[in-house]
Amino acid sequence: MLDELLAVGAATGAAAVVYVAAAARVVRQYERGVVFRLGRLREDIRGPGFTMIVPGVDKLRKVNMQIVTMPVPAQDGITRDNVTVRVDAVIYFKVMDAADAVVRVEDYRFAVSQMAQTSLRSIIGKSDLDDLLSNREKLNQGLELMLDSPAVGWGVSIDRVEIKDVSLPETMKRSMARQAEADRERRARVINADAELQASKKLAEAAGVMSDQPAALQLRLLQTVVAVAAEKNSTLVLPFPVELLRFLERAAQQQGPPPGQEGERTPDGPKSPEARAAVAQPPEAQAPEAPTFEPPLPLADDAPGPAPGQPPAAGGRAGGVTRS
Repeated sequence: MLDELLAVGAATGAAAVVYVAAAARVVRQYERGVVFRLGRLREDIRGPGFTMIVPGVDKLRKVNMQIVTMPVPAQDGITRDNVTVRVDAVIYFKVMDAADAVVRVEDYRFAVSQMAQTSLRSIIGKSDLDDLLSNREKLNQGLELMLDSPAVGWGVSIDRVEIKDVSLPETMKRSMARQAEADRERRARVINADAELQASKKLAEAAGVMSDQPAALQLRLLQTVVAVAAEKNSTLVLPFPVELLRFLERAAQQQGPPPGQEGERTPDGPKSPEARAAVAQPPEAQAPEAPTFEPPLPLADDAPGPAPGQPPAAGGRAGGVTRS
């Protein structure tokens, strides 16, 4: 009798061990367990840790709640400005409702992947090439909104979408390179023109200062000579400005003749002391000129006759003035 009880107890223990081994489940911290009993969803979602199910009746399905990083395959498309491009992206999402992710969609990963590819093609067709290259933040936000709307019904939340790379044809790359080069050249010319304008203003100010002080022009000339003379293997050709000659001529006229010189040099030649004294006297001190007297012409009656031995003048006139 005792042996039979021991055998029954051993069989019962073995059955219990087998039952516990078949019913025991372990859910990890980043997972949630969805239980189906006879094909019907149970309301209680099993959390992380040790849990039990009814073997043969319940079926436990674990759902990963971590953020999933999924690359979107490169998509070929034509932009709004008719440029063929190849764009790939990456999407970050996670499951918010484990029951909806299991019940509402067959495979939420595949569904999100296909929706991402379709949305990416749509974004390419609605955007210009410049937006794809420089305004990616706006496109990422638009792509995220397009994916998040259907994904909410699947119990999936789109965390972030990023356009990773944009591949362009070689002809378009060369065209963009020429455009960038032309823009750089334009900016260089503008900078050079601005520099020339500033330099011309400074030179105009310097010219104004030199016009007020003519000696500054001579000093600048000497500085230029010193700078050029530093190269000992070069020949220096020194221009002599005409303005310098005029300046020296005016300075010599303002100083006057040196002491001990008899005559004063004028444009017509040296002037004697007597001539300078005559010029210095007032008009009243100079002696008046003597009036000139012209004798009257003799009349015809008073004119002397022809000399003996000479013929009379033609017309019976010997000379002088005839009286009418």
